[in-house]
Amino acid sequence: MERPLILVTNDDGITAPGIRNLVNFMNEIGEVVVVAPNSPQSGKGHAITINSTLSYEEVNLEGPQTDFSCSGTPVDCVKMALDKILKRRPDIVVSGINHGANSSINVIYSGTMSAAVEAGVEGIPAIGFSLLDFSWEADFTQAKEYIQNIVRRTLERPMPRGIVLNVNIPKLPAEEIKGVKVCKQAHAKWEESFDERINPHGKKYYWLTGYFNNMDESEDADETALANGYISIVPVKFDLTAYEYMKTLGEVMAFDKVPEAK
Repeated sequence: MERPLILVTNDDGITAPGIRNLVNFMNEIGEVVVVAPNSPQSGKGHAITINSTLSYEEVNLEGPQTDFSCSGTPVDCVKMALDKILKRRPDIVVSGINHGANSSINVIYSGTMSAAVEAGVEGIPAIGFSLLDFSWEADFTQAKEYIQNIVRRTLERPMPRGIVLNVNIPKLPAEEIKGVKVCKQAHAKWEESFDERINPHGKKYYWLTGYFNNMDESEDADETALANGYISIVPVKFDLTAYEYMKTLGEVMAFDKVPEAK
């Protein structure tokens, strides 16, 4: 039987420890092709490159996988892989492992998750993995068995078309991880401000600062699961329609034509 074809990407760059660990984990499951940014692309969301050219090149990195470094965003990487690099459609797209959380509201800013969502747009099963540790020396191996099990189960029973998984892993030793929980996206946001400074030439510049405000203590929220030592799995879809408001909006906007100005 042909081994599954696994496309691996990320937003921290092709040499980041997170993706190199993920590649090693995936090599035990299938045939792996890596198409990842040649430099860090964190916080790029679903950005694509339209005002400049893109390029990619094969690079020689340790392991049996094939690695390609791409000049674009994480979403560019998925698009380039599907159109120019892969010889057949991948069985799954796996993005990460991100250095830092992509739980709650972070999902909309995340290049890691946007790469997975782009695969979902194409009808390909996809998972974004993130570890709640920003350190470049973070230990990704403690979650290896969980990551591989989630990928294998998804290959065996793919999600409905358009749904991808957002998986976040607490910063804990393997023996302290309590298991996995399927969750909703917690209601939380960043309370942000811009720290104003003056450069040596007298020109103002700004650093984005702030803190994460979790306003959701419900048992089924991803932030709750992570705080209690569980890996959170949130099913995500790219259809942003607020279906619950459509009927009311229809009543509010119920007019045949714009009234004439008096």
